[in-house]
Amino acid sequence: MQFYSLKNEFILVKKVFLPQIGPDMFFVLSKLLLIFIFPLTWILTLLIIAIITKNQKLKRRLLILSAALLLFFSTPFFLDQFAKLWDIPAVPLKNTEPYSCAIVLGGFSGEDGNGNGFFNDKADRFIQALKLFTTGTVSHILVSSGNGTLLHDKFAEADWVKTQLQQFKIPDSAVLIENRSRNTIENAAFSKSILKANHLQPQYILVTSAFHMRRALGICKKTGLDVIPYPCNYLAGQRNTAPDSFVPDSETFFKWTLYIKEVVGVIVNYLI
Repeated sequence: MQFYSLKNEFILVKKVFLPQIGPDMFFVLSKLLLIFIFPLTWILTLLIIAIITKNQKLKRRLLILSAALLLFFSTPFFLDQFAKLWDIPAVPLKNTEPYSCAIVLGGFSGEDGNGNGFFNDKADRFIQALKLFTTGTVSHILVSSGNGTLLHDKFAEADWVKTQLQQFKIPDSAVLIENRSRNTIENAAFSKSILKANHLQPQYILVTSAFHMRRALGICKKTGLDVIPYPCNYLAGQRNTAPDSFVPDSETFFKWTLYIKEVVGVIVNYLI
């Protein structure tokens, strides 16, 4: 009965509130509310409450809880176990006719202070797209990414990535550019239109980071985009359990923020 009631509440939220939120408002809210889902925010909030409270028993509990959260989110072992459950495994690709297109989701490059593009730590998405094309696995590459920052200029990631593909001698006729999207929902919607306009038939290969694949697949399914997952840029879950996996580090703390963002995104996509 409780599950049924909760499901009805979700349906009510969808009918009453979500239709009032347009794409632009959804984009802004998704950026502004990010701070509230980060572990660092939770820990700092607990510490601030612990500092200002006069209840010594509560203060001690909050300090212990904040220390426990800090230890948990900075220990690689726990992230690895979660990643093994969360990450979507790659689907074996056929070795006959090439697939029509690899859809490469952006976020692997950005703009520096001088307006020049540069690759970031997710550049494996670009590398894997190149690999799929040069090995003859796909006949086209579709780069889907505009500018996902709140206060952005004219820089569009997909346009810059095209210039990088040209340096690898990838012919322009094999490269499709979608340079308007600001998030994964728009990635899927705009990419579908471009693929249809260019008469490229499914199935397509979806290239994105392993931590992002589950949410991206769900959005593609809702959009009616028939894709095969090709995860890359693995951040966790690939190493064997070793003593050093129990040693806390700041990098693991950052990686957790990416995974938590994806979990929240999957829940939001279910609601909309």
